[in-house]
Amino acid sequence: MAATSERFDADGAKGDTTLAAITHLLALFTWVVGPLVVYVVTDDAFVKENARNALNWQIWLSVYSFVALALVFLFVGFLILPILGLLDTVFVVVAAVKASEGEAWSYPLTIDVV
Repeated sequence: MAATSERFDADGAKGDTTLAAITHLLALFTWVVGPLVVYVVTDDAFVKENARNALNWQIWLSVYSFVALALVFLFVGFLILPILGLLDTVFVVVAAVKASEGEAWSYPLTIDVV
């Protein structure tokens, strides 16, 4: 899937960009727990959209990691696992920057689950 962005209004309908950015960064340290908590407790549509995007990415990252872990026995997983860690960090930082600018960035390689 291609990465897409959704821009919210500048007329105050943008939402809390700080919490949206923090939600993405929280995923680096808490996996799906942080974005899930934010998704459940927030009423802000912009923050909820960003939490949903972060949650979907973390779920798919887990799927990709399990596949890479299985491929360790074929020695291919040893190459894939560090790449996934790097991709996670880069994608989360990009998503956090986009959120701070008022955009809900959809992570690449992610199909919506939530």
